[in-house]
Amino acid sequence: MKIRTVTEEDRAKVSGLLRAAFPGSGRQEKLVSRLSGGDHIVHEWVLIHINRAVAYIAFTNAYVGKEVVGLHLAPLAVKPEFQRQGFGSELLKFALRQPQIREQSIYVLGAPAFFSKYGFDPCLFPVCPFDKDNTNFLSMRNTMTKRVTVGYESAFHK
Repeated sequence: MKIRTVTEEDRAKVSGLLRAAFPGSGRQEKLVSRLSGGDHIVHEWVLIHINRAVAYIAFTNAYVGKEVVGLHLAPLAVKPEFQRQGFGSELLKFALRQPQIREQSIYVLGAPAFFSKYGFDPCLFPVCPFDKDNTNFLSMRNTMTKRVTVGYESAFHK
């Protein structure tokens, strides 16, 4: 198992991984394509196992207005045949230890039962534009106390 920064040579593998992890949607694959094509992804890694890309994670800037207030974790994906084997967990733990990630406020729209195991807590503020009640919006190292809506890169809204 090897975790590395995504290279241009990895793009096709990552696209295939996203198609497999989110079948019938195409949304995540298109999102990552738009983000990588527009230099919006701040940090991204792929987990390689037996010469196959089996897990992927990306972080993009989180905004309040034009001010960067942290990072969004999106997406985290694991190929179906490798799910529930610890690959996603290993990739997430790796990413959270990286210098460019470990001091930032991190926001994620995801399954609370999964992400709470890694230090994410329910997020009251800021408000997620995709989850108005913040039911599945979690954060780590979040110090925000104002009721504002957190912004995403424009690629998330297309």
